Amino acid sequence: MTAVSDEIRVVLDGAWGDLRQRVRHELKPEQILGEPGQSVAEQRARVTRQLLALADAGYGRIGFPAQYGGELDYGASCVAFEMQAYGDLSLLVKLGVQFGLFGGAVTRLGTERHHSAYLADIMSGKLLGSFGMTEVGHGSNVQRLETTATYDPATSEIVIHTPTASAVKTYIGNAAQDAQMAVVFAQLITNEGGHGVHALLVPVRDEAGNALPGVTIGDNGVKAGLPGVDNGTFAFDQVRVPKANLLNAFGDIDDSGTYVSDIDNENRRFFTMLGTLVRGRVCVGGGSGSSAKKALAIAIRYGDHRRQFEAPGDEQEVVVLDYLAHQRKLLPRLAKSYALSLAQNIVTERLEELHGAGAAGGEKDQEAQRELETRVAGLKAVTTWHALETIQVCREACGGAGYMAENQLGQMRADVDVFTTFEGDNTVLLQLVAKGLLTEYKELWGDLDPAAMVGMVSKQIAEGAVERTTGRARLQKMLDLAKGRDDDSALDDRGWQLSMFEQRADHTLETVAKRLRKATKDNAFQLFNGAQDHVLLAARTHIDRIVMEAFAEAVDAMEDGPAKALMDRVCSLYALASIEEDKAWFLEHGRLTTTRSRAVTAQVNQLCADLRPHVLTLVDALGIPDGLITAPIAASPGA
Repeated sequence: MTAVSDEIRVVLDGAWGDLRQRVRHELKPEQILGEPGQSVAEQRARVTRQLLALADAGYGRIGFPAQYGGELDYGASCVAFEMQAYGDLSLLVKLGVQFGLFGGAVTRLGTERHHSAYLADIMSGKLLGSFGMTEVGHGSNVQRLETTATYDPATSEIVIHTPTASAVKTYIGNAAQDAQMAVVFAQLITNEGGHGVHALLVPVRDEAGNALPGVTIGDNGVKAGLPGVDNGTFAFDQVRVPKANLLNAFGDIDDSGTYVSDIDNENRRFFTMLGTLVRGRVCVGGGSGSSAKKALAIAIRYGDHRRQFEAPGDEQEVVVLDYLAHQRKLLPRLAKSYALSLAQNIVTERLEELHGAGAAGGEKDQEAQRELETRVAGLKAVTTWHALETIQVCREACGGAGYMAENQLGQMRADVDVFTTFEGDNTVLLQLVAKGLLTEYKELWGDLDPAAMVGMVSKQIAEGAVERTTGRARLQKMLDLAKGRDDDSALDDRGWQLSMFEQRADHTLETVAKRLRKATKDNAFQLFNGAQDHVLLAARTHIDRIVMEAFAEAVDAMEDGPAKALMDRVCSLYALASIEEDKAWFLEHGRLTTTRSRAVTAQVNQLCADLRPHVLTLVDALGIPDGLITAPIAASPGA
């Protein structure tokens, strides 16, 4: 590590730098890496052993309440997840299921009676659990789950039942082999009627590992990736649990059998409940981002010494990373990984502010919560897609060597694939970013006249999906100093770069709103369905702007010197490569001339050449422990 890479690493590490350093120094490769070539049964057994060992080492306590033996803060659990993602992703997902989803649901949806009874055993790994939300017929549409939880006043029990084949819980991590208990999401029903989806603790196995009466457990079997995760199915046949097993933070059944809740509206109660579980999406985005960085580290280190074809007049073959085509594959993606990492730090800090132990009591600031959920959803989508594409490109950049199991890229690519659809399908999440424009649009807005509907949509877009750059003084100063569209030196001007991202995001949202103004009660759904591509573009460009702003702010805050100068060029590469990738939009909408468009491409090429001598410094600055990069191709010749 050099002084420059150390300084950049501190910026990338963000607010939890001490925890990242602790993980770098404490975790040994054998604790979190996989073993290529193992059978599914061996992988599952190894991952379970590793999970229990990490729990013994205290890593299961991160982010849980201190009064029950937890350690550090809520945001720290996301950072630990990011760092653990440099290891085996099967282990990462298993850790996420146990401590994030299962443990997180008990913590966030439960109350003291659940915390005191279960959290200590969850943190230690003594009680292994599952998160039973997804059903065969209902993935993203959680509000329409079919599993029922019916209160029986005669026994003060709740009866869990799977009424149809489409109500079977599926893809549930920990289910096939290890879970002793599951948090089951079901439609709560009392004598008063239905109260919407709630979560309950349901024992599923006895101490010997056998399914309990009424519980049918299945195994999803071999998957495309994540071989060490025992995904499975749950079905329930009139399974009874005590009333106290209802996770009652947002709704309860009193001693008289009456349903009670501080939130009267069922829809608001449902979305408030889901909002408390937003950490899962923060973790998935951060973990996939770490995978992309690890893949880039392997491919760039390999490309820095792998030679292929000699230049005229030179007997020695050229290092492949000296070829512009190779630089073009890897360096813009490295720059984007930097940008996404900095944006990830911001949402993690915001998560801690709104959900951590120091958050203000009482009802949370609803606008701030909506803004967090919007950012998290969009960043999760953009980052997981970036990871999937980047790992594939890195595999290709390493040729046949990248296909060898020992070089990690193939398994990494298979494992990260599912990150694009769990914790929210990416396309659905981008619709969430566009704020309220869901596939059930007609049902959502059908009772409003066209004027009221447009007003509501416009208000939601303005208040929730768009965070104005003008609200930040530092960025506004850059925008105020931005050079004109025809200024020859504008390409390297940060204000001009920011303005391009801002103009695209604002224009796209404005034109979506114009299309929606044509809606009536009779054509609202058809109009929205026909505009979905436009809606998704609006969401993506909004997130792109947020990411660009995060990078620009981080660079601007650095002290002048070689590290800042290097980061400045990386930021420009991210900005211009992004503009180049979407140059059709900028040309069609008059934001670029054809001459300027060609200049953008030339500048991206120049930045790749300028950064080529510094690529190993930039890789070192990512802070990936060398012991976790075991790919032989990543080692220097003779090492």
